[in-house]
Amino acid sequence: MFSNITFEYPYFLLLIILFVICSIYCKAKTPTYLIPHLNIFQFANQKSMFVINILKYIVIIFSIIALASPIKINDTIMLKNNGINILLNLDASGSMKEQDLDNNYSKNRFEVVKEIVKEFMSKRVADNIGVVLFGDSVLIASPLSFDKEAQKQIIDYLDVEMAGQKTAFIDSLAASINILKEQKAKSNIIILLSDGEDNASKIPLDVIIKLLNKYNIKAYTIGIGDFNQNILYKISKESNAKSYTAMSKEDLLMIYEDINKLEKSQIDQNKIILKDYLFFYPLFIAVLSLILLIYLRNKE
Repeated sequence: MFSNITFEYPYFLLLIILFVICSIYCKAKTPTYLIPHLNIFQFANQKSMFVINILKYIVIIFSIIALASPIKINDTIMLKNNGINILLNLDASGSMKEQDLDNNYSKNRFEVVKEIVKEFMSKRVADNIGVVLFGDSVLIASPLSFDKEAQKQIIDYLDVEMAGQKTAFIDSLAASINILKEQKAKSNIIILLSDGEDNASKIPLDVIIKLLNKYNIKAYTIGIGDFNQNILYKISKESNAKSYTAMSKEDLLMIYEDINKLEKSQIDQNKIILKDYLFFYPLFIAVLSLILLIYLRNKE
């Protein structure tokens, strides 16, 4: 019940300790009078003074609690409009069956990539992410979405040669540009991963580079294995991004981590905390106690 209740200004609660200390050690000195048969009056006022002292403590303590501004946190919402749109273009051609990235040689290239991509998604809390698969043709595996868990499940179902055996990463860039060109975000980026040269695309490279510049889209490229990566390097350079080469699973982990650092979302500035202010409850108790205290004081 009280697990989500906190204070906006908790340091004001230290005043309660100060008040208790002063009530014990800072008592005002009063003149002493000798009155015969005083015990008769003391017994009559003893109960009344006890209630007055309790009310005094309630007024002070609950006023300080109200000053500390108690709040109940209902929910935290991430604002999506200032995040980054990211499309992950993944090579699923026949060559991705090779088992040379994992040290144990127990998984093929595509299986290793899927693991790392899912881990990358988990770090991009405020971002809109989509997945594009390519082989002979291009397959939009997942549209831009904030639902990372659903996307991870989709990635689990992807497999080598689902889009054909050859490699058409230039055509995949065209499909990604078509998705991103109308998107309004802090930044639009493509992370293209391939393990071979393009041998199936129909769209010229120069057209792709012009479109990337026109719509201000960065295209990071990752080349797996030892092949001529000049085209990947050119794509990244012309779009003001970086190009990488991976020879192992460890290389891929470091590459995606580097991209994660380069394309940081300002997550802390994209939060809305839904909260209820509760200060009026202790304030109501304090005011009610003060009215009763004044009444009892004047009654004496």
